[in-house]
Amino acid sequence: MRIRALTVAALGAVLTLSACGGTPAQRQAQHNQADVMFASQMIPHHKQAVSMADMVPAHTKDPKLRSLSEQIKKAQRPEIDTMSGWLDSWGAKDQASEHSGHAMTGMMSEQDMSKLGTVNGKTFDTMWLDMMIKHHQGAVDMSNTELQDGSAKEAKQLARDIIGAQRKEIGTMRGMLG
Repeated sequence: MRIRALTVAALGAVLTLSACGGTPAQRQAQHNQADVMFASQMIPHHKQAVSMADMVPAHTKDPKLRSLSEQIKKAQRPEIDTMSGWLDSWGAKDQASEHSGHAMTGMMSEQDMSKLGTVNGKTFDTMWLDMMIKHHQGAVDMSNTELQDGSAKEAKQLARDIIGAQRKEIGTMRGMLG
């Protein structure tokens, strides 16, 4: 009798969920506050990495650094768009500005960014690589937090992708530093 009652209850839940298909309540259940925090903080984090990458052509002739900066921009711009879309679909766009003000690991200060913009050549290369390694490590840390605390499958997959790509780039940058 107990098994039959559980079966009926489970069937009822399945039918209820399938009848609701894509309601705001279901979309809410597909993510949690950790997912919102991840996207809200990773967007400005990625934007700063793109800004750093945008500085490269004006400050160095190193072809490896130029190529790496293009690779970073090519990866992170679409991720920014993806995460912005999630925040919209989650009804959390307004929360993005709240979370983006929180201290984020690996972010450069305005002074760091200004100083980077005043140097050229090898000095720029070394400073940029040191800063970007710290920046990437911050993104890896934020992604690990998402894997631990988040619930949205797509956000967790992006976190895995970020970890893989940025660890590889950290290795490349450490190699470039010698």
